[in-house]
Amino acid sequence: MADMTSTDETGGQDLLGHVLLPVAHEEDALATARALEPYDPERVTALHVVEKGGGVPDKTPVEQSEELAAESYAAVRTVFPDADEHTAYARDIVGAIFDAAEKVDASAVAYRSRGGNRLMQFLSGDISLKLVTNAPLPVVALPRVDDEE
Repeated sequence: MADMTSTDETGGQDLLGHVLLPVAHEEDALATARALEPYDPERVTALHVVEKGGGVPDKTPVEQSEELAAESYAAVRTVFPDADEHTAYARDIVGAIFDAAEKVDASAVAYRSRGGNRLMQFLSGDISLKLVTNAPLPVVALPRVDDEE
């Protein structure tokens, strides 16, 4: 198995030096942080994207979205106590992830496929495809654990 913390020839930055971790809600945040934990990233920034409606009312009220974000960050901190947080407000979730990665100077984006569960599917289907095919920085797909949901 390759050493994922080795320095690459291009950027000279460790792949897991500063991981941006998009999370949808508390349960998702905990499962995603636990999936990342074995890889021992140096620094983690949890990202919650509040999806904007674009001319129509937002999907969830701002207060509810901010509460979801706060719960998500708290869940990530149970695994990574020093994790930073970043909240973005956007219609384009994938674009918001890449914008946030640039703002926080992330070395990679790590995400966990949300599969077909009935909970919010923050990074499923089309979004996952766009995330890995349009990426301006490395994207790490974390393995799903068998006992999840």
